Amino acid sequence: MASTNQINKVVESIAVLGDLIILNLCLFQLLFFWEKAFMYLPFSCTVSFMMTSLSLCYLACSASRGKVWNSREIRADQLVLCVLKNIIAFSIFWACIMTFSGISIFSPLFFVTYFFILFAVLSIYRIIIRHLLIVYCAKGKHKRYAVFIGGGNNMQMLYEEMESSLASSIYEVIGYFDIRPNDAFSSHCPYLGSPDGFSDFMSGQTGVKHIFCSLSMEEGRYNFSIMNYCENHLLYFHGVPNVCKGFPRRIWHSMVGNMPILNLRYEPLAMVENRILKRIFDIVLSGIFLVTVFPIVYLIVGIIIKLTSPGPVFFKQMRTGLNGVDFLCYKFRSMKVNDEADSRQATVDDPRKTRFGDFLRRSNIDELPQFINVFKGEMSIVGPRPHMLAHTETYARLIDKYMVRHFIKPGVTGWAQTHGFRGETKDLSQMEGRVKADIWYMEHWTIFLDLYIIYKTIANVFRGEEKAY
Repeated sequence: MASTNQINKVVESIAVLGDLIILNLCLFQLLFFWEKAFMYLPFSCTVSFMMTSLSLCYLACSASRGKVWNSREIRADQLVLCVLKNIIAFSIFWACIMTFSGISIFSPLFFVTYFFILFAVLSIYRIIIRHLLIVYCAKGKHKRYAVFIGGGNNMQMLYEEMESSLASSIYEVIGYFDIRPNDAFSSHCPYLGSPDGFSDFMSGQTGVKHIFCSLSMEEGRYNFSIMNYCENHLLYFHGVPNVCKGFPRRIWHSMVGNMPILNLRYEPLAMVENRILKRIFDIVLSGIFLVTVFPIVYLIVGIIIKLTSPGPVFFKQMRTGLNGVDFLCYKFRSMKVNDEADSRQATVDDPRKTRFGDFLRRSNIDELPQFINVFKGEMSIVGPRPHMLAHTETYARLIDKYMVRHFIKPGVTGWAQTHGFRGETKDLSQMEGRVKADIWYMEHWTIFLDLYIIYKTIANVFRGEEKAY
């Protein structure tokens, strides 16, 4: 889930990137004009050195400024003032750097002209960015519907923050549950009843995905049941202080406007920049594999499958993916065509397996077509293994927090598979171990962890796995 704080970071990164392009273009154009008008350049340094030092100085000065995208109440003059402060700090810093490097930049007319133009263009650019952000958010294309549990002062403050900031364009609060109605609460947020009726109410709601909870200590008995309901029904639970006691694990702090909220776990892939990095990683690796190695593998494996058993080369099966959405998963067919494929797990001596299919499964070659799913964006190279729909439905009822693993894309391989949790699950504890491993991966993701898991997967293929069948 991308919070308003994360949106601020993304917008600020885009704004700073635009700033860098603008300040270099302005410098280049002004240098060109200056040479034509005055027949000489005012600086003794090269243009490339000027642009490099200019960019680095600007990045250093803009690191802690300009983050004013969240509040609706920020005026255009405040944006301009922020740009002016940044320009002053940046110009002084750049002048010092150039002077200490032994390069004179003090052609006063050129210096003043450049920074006046830069100030004007950056001010207009920032105002345009701000306006486009407000217009985009006002369209409500990515609106998230939420429910409050509790109607105390902190929830009133959260509601006011949502209404006064860009969060109001992201969240729409359906109403609130509490022991009794609070007359001081906003009339635009209706009372939905006692927390006892929460699960019944949510069973009839399909669009509501976010639950913000803040109950008093005497009402704390509802917390665990509400949290468990959320985790088992693909709902995001957000604890709003003062409900810190009773949380079962470490929590992650984030912001909605100026109000802090608490999430049940830290998820690195909730950050936009991490999702982009992982997606680029997936596209590059899967794309290279699909245009180089895969055609050869497909030709060889396809011919052998066709020669050894009747039926298609690919086995296609609906599986549960990101956010519980079903997708068509591809594998090389390793079994005879049968009617139990969508309901029965493969076992050690499964009579449905073909002789060549047994080799495919032991070597993990049967999973290689899933790189097509990766390239399409339905899967990732590393993530929780996707399960058939019948298993998802069954285990969601039997295993607490089973559905949490669907908050990220399923993978061709995963942390659980490289640590012994693969193959047939003969008893419930084996699947519980797999779920715990998948959730651990969610909470500790890094791109280096993905590389380590890929290495472990390849090493296990050559070493052989007892549960690979």
